[in-house]
Amino acid sequence: MSELFDFSILRELRKQAGLNIAELSARSGVSTAVISKLERNQHLAGLETLFKLSRVFNCTPADIVALAETSYTRRTSAKEHRSDDFIFSEIAYGNIRCLYGKASAGAKVSRPHLHNDDYELCWVLKGRLHFILPHEEYELTAGESLQFDALLKHTYEALEDVELLIIHVKKK
Repeated sequence: MSELFDFSILRELRKQAGLNIAELSARSGVSTAVISKLERNQHLAGLETLFKLSRVFNCTPADIVALAETSYTRRTSAKEHRSDDFIFSEIAYGNIRCLYGKASAGAKVSRPHLHNDDYELCWVLKGRLHFILPHEEYELTAGESLQFDALLKHTYEALEDVELLIIHVKKK
């Protein structure tokens, strides 16, 4: 029915909850006919219907929409940019940004790009990295990572040739 949403995910939610369609209907107040059509992706769910169903599954209507939406694949291409002495390849989707970075020993990033209200994860893939937050400093080696609030001022320096992955995830 819709190319943007696939509400057949409701069938999986219903089965995980151990309910049949009649039981889901009784608990939610949504007719069995509507539930059946949604599960076969033959009907678009209205906000009131999503609200009623989400209460049964102990989630929000937005959670159901996100599940229905994420069943589709998205494709993008990396964009390259430089931040001080580091070179990054970046991909971004609605709620996440991933940056693969490389730098030679001694390279520094003293003013990373301004961040939104995100969580940031820095994962060192190769080499060693000196990481500075307002009240903390870390030396990360290959295989180690650090998660922090991206709004905090932070800087980093490659202690050896380094490869790293930086992931920004939007806070809910």
